[in-house]
Amino acid sequence: MTFLEALRYGEETLALKGISDAKCDAWLLLEKVCGIDRNYYYLHMNDELTEKQQEKYEALLLKRMAHIPLQYITGEQEFMGFRFMVSPHVLIPRQDTEILVLEALKIINPGMDVLDLCTGSGCIIISIAKQIPIRAVASDISRLALLTAEENRKLHDVSVRFIESDLFEKIEGRFDVIVSNPPYIPEKEIKGLMQEVKDYEPFEALNGKDDGLWFYKKIIEEGLNYLKPFGCLLFEIGYDQGEKVADLMQINGYQDIKVLQDLAGLNRVVIGKRRNYV
Repeated sequence: MTFLEALRYGEETLALKGISDAKCDAWLLLEKVCGIDRNYYYLHMNDELTEKQQEKYEALLLKRMAHIPLQYITGEQEFMGFRFMVSPHVLIPRQDTEILVLEALKIINPGMDVLDLCTGSGCIIISIAKQIPIRAVASDISRLALLTAEENRKLHDVSVRFIESDLFEKIEGRFDVIVSNPPYIPEKEIKGLMQEVKDYEPFEALNGKDDGLWFYKKIIEEGLNYLKPFGCLLFEIGYDQGEKVADLMQINGYQDIKVLQDLAGLNRVVIGKRRNYV
């Protein structure tokens, strides 16, 4: 089987199984197995794969045909222009979440204390720490997720202290900025998500409980004890949660509350500031 034949086979096979990005995924799996780029492919498309390469490619195609997310197969995902390692114990970093990082970068100054709750792969706090020197702390309830986060910390050579903690349970001190992309999908809606998400991404990282707002309520209320005066709290939210999360912040005495949109014009980030006297 040549590179050309392998790519066409992969595209056709994945398309038959309803993989929406069949062409892209077939290429990325071939690239992963053979260690080639597009330039090499076009110069050598009629070269034969080795027997070992063909067997491995077909094995990875079978996984993708079962709707296992591509990122869990390749073990990596790009976020903020950086490569992050992923595992089935963490949510796959998504482009939508880059809005949260970009807004945080507008607020954070060198030397600030920054906390990332529900850190998962660590992509948010690591992306911030790579661009601004901060005192960074991040937590997650999942020990296995933190193993992946620690691998990413080493990969990017940044200073972040990871803590296994149920939200603020083991967090000490106060912070200039708290960022979080918490679970926010109502539990009853998870079964309606695409197969790649509902069957393979970690349930506890998706489940926002009954109304999807449980984690926002907890973090907003308890966050007052962990923010410095005029410290900022930033969330990623679901597209329909902006007004509700903003109201929760207002009820709890936050000020300068903003709901910000992503590139598609959907509500994606809520920002609020702790009052000095709260």
